[in-house]
Amino acid sequence: MTPQVLKDKVPPHNDDAEKASLGAVLLDQDAIDTVLRFLRADDFYRTAHKKIFQAIIDLSNQSQPVDLITLAEKLRDKGDLEQCGGSGYISTLSDFVPTSANVEYYAKIVQDCGIRRKLIKTASEIIASAHDETLEGNEIIEESEKKIFDITDSHSNSTYKHAGEVVSRTIEAIERLYHTKDAYTGVPSGFSELDQMTSGFQKSEFIIIGARPSIGKTALALSMAANMAIKQRISAGFFSLEMSDMALMQRLVASEARINSSHLRSGMFKMSDFSKLTEAASRIYEAPLFIDDTPNMKLLQIRSTARRLKAKEDVQIIFIDYIGLIEPENKGRTPRHEQVGEISRSLKALARELEVPIVCLSQVGRQSEGEPPRLSDLRESGSIEQDADVVMFLHRNRMGSDDEPGSDRKTELIVAKQRNGPVGKVDLVFIPQYTRFESYSREYA
Repeated sequence: MTPQVLKDKVPPHNDDAEKASLGAVLLDQDAIDTVLRFLRADDFYRTAHKKIFQAIIDLSNQSQPVDLITLAEKLRDKGDLEQCGGSGYISTLSDFVPTSANVEYYAKIVQDCGIRRKLIKTASEIIASAHDETLEGNEIIEESEKKIFDITDSHSNSTYKHAGEVVSRTIEAIERLYHTKDAYTGVPSGFSELDQMTSGFQKSEFIIIGARPSIGKTALALSMAANMAIKQRISAGFFSLEMSDMALMQRLVASEARINSSHLRSGMFKMSDFSKLTEAASRIYEAPLFIDDTPNMKLLQIRSTARRLKAKEDVQIIFIDYIGLIEPENKGRTPRHEQVGEISRSLKALARELEVPIVCLSQVGRQSEGEPPRLSDLRESGSIEQDADVVMFLHRNRMGSDDEPGSDRKTELIVAKQRNGPVGKVDLVFIPQYTRFESYSREYA
């Protein structure tokens, strides 16, 4: 029996499972597809096995057969044959495993040991960083989470599914909808015309709301979040990178209490308004709405916080105000459009991972001033247009009497892109004194 002290010194590995995984590939050409689902070269502990497996990957990528002769020749070309024990050692690998039927079992053992070694290495690096007084605590936490998530991402086993399996689950979901008779399949925004067009914001969707400055992007997102969290008791997360949580809450209180927001900020409101404030504050207090106003938030922080919100608070939708203020992980000299493209792809992947809609606000270019915005007007990156499942634009003509202070302002919400539904326009009304949007109805006509 191996003493515990020695076990602590030797990194986790299973030499027999490594040999069996390699031997199974040499016995059966089809086994390599199974092994590649689980293993990478650095999952092997022995250097010889790493080199052998990398040579197998190279042969597979070149559509060449993998056998004793081709493998030995590939290693010889790379100058690694003797370091791997020569042709004699390679030939013993196929003798080590009687059948390739259990190759998935062997590969999972090798994978598990590889993950454990990476975790040990990462833990050592975290300990070293924690002792480095030149680093800030938050910086260490961010980097630590990134390393852990990198290990997770590198071992995510994607696989295909037979159409029969997918159609069965799809029919079951349709049957549930038939029996429940829900009007919307997603999270309702609270604006009936929009919800009829979209059936609510759907799980895993990446949704963009774009507009020129001062048209009301934040007010619309906050109105939606309030409709969901306060009226419908749907748990929502709100990342406010532009406004503080207090400023955001003042808007929300004014909107819910229907008190002029400028009077609220200046303190010039009536004594009779206190009862409205109290009632509104009580409704907001009970609402499952969670706000993070960290300025200059990095992409990794958003991903990490969103995961915690989903795990601890079971949020059903996430709002981000706005994409242009998210700091990429690797600024460097990377062009801005590539940075925004990386952020866009990452948020789309996060929506799929958490299975919640992510609604992200975005600026549109100056060329759209006075004209209805188009998809090409999204600023800084074409990736936003490409990655988004739904793109909506707010448009209002700044000219004319309807833009006078204190007057309600008719605003178009243009659904310019929807992967799984129609596009079109929805009429809303912006009430500036309450900084809120409502559905446009006959009373405003």
